[in-house]
Amino acid sequence: MIEDAPAAADHAGEAGKPGEASPRVRVRGEPLAQLPDDLYIPPDALEVFLEAFEGPLDLLLYLIRRQNLDIRDIPILQVTRQYMEYIALMQRMRLELAAEYLLMAAWLAEIKSRVLLPRPAPDDPEEEDDPRMALIQRLQEYERFKTAAETIDQLPRMGRDHMAGQARPTAQPPALALPVPTLRDLLGALQATLARAELRGAHEVKHEPLSIRERMGLILDRLRGVERMRFESLLDPSEGRDGVVVSTIAVLELCKSALISVEQHKPFAPIFLRPPANSQHATEPS
Repeated sequence: MIEDAPAAADHAGEAGKPGEASPRVRVRGEPLAQLPDDLYIPPDALEVFLEAFEGPLDLLLYLIRRQNLDIRDIPILQVTRQYMEYIALMQRMRLELAAEYLLMAAWLAEIKSRVLLPRPAPDDPEEEDDPRMALIQRLQEYERFKTAAETIDQLPRMGRDHMAGQARPTAQPPALALPVPTLRDLLGALQATLARAELRGAHEVKHEPLSIRERMGLILDRLRGVERMRFESLLDPSEGRDGVVVSTIAVLELCKSALISVEQHKPFAPIFLRPPANSQHATEPS
């Protein structure tokens, strides 16, 4: 087995001596340094046979087309000579000739002899028989079929130009019947939904707008310079329930610190706030 070594072993511009093999040549894995003395290459080893025909009519049609001849007026002598040269070439190439090629050669020879030999003039000039007419008719018929076959061959063909899809769908599992929910299942789903809703509930913490410490200072300011004041006068209707609660807690804180005193003469009577006797020495809560 002869194989090429890597091209990297070759240096650009380097040439071997006569009789020496290229360092790229290897025989059974070993580099070949010297060509064998008994190396023999047949003279016809590089002959290439390019044309291939499907029959004798195909060969004749090729010869006519190659020379741009009129198929209705074939120069039978020239075509016969070229046909015989091709037959001789096939014999030199040691190719087996089919019987139809030899039969066509004999037919051409017959037509050639009939064209060359003199013939007696017919009684009617229009009935003159041309020995080439049978061959011309067969060539024309073969040309029509060959042209139609080439046209059909150029059409898109399944398996050559287009491939059919072979993908198969994956097997789908059988659809399972859905269970029918009961009343207990619906109640359980409702309970779980309500539980999730409670977890997502938000509680907003707002800043208290009313301050007990500020309300205590406000009460002391209003009691300063007066003998007493009704508790209801401290309430602001716009503050609502929050204002009543804040004012009540502020009053209790002031009473606890002995900064004010609370008076009520009888049950359900008005409540009065009064500063203590020593209010001149009292101070505001810090």
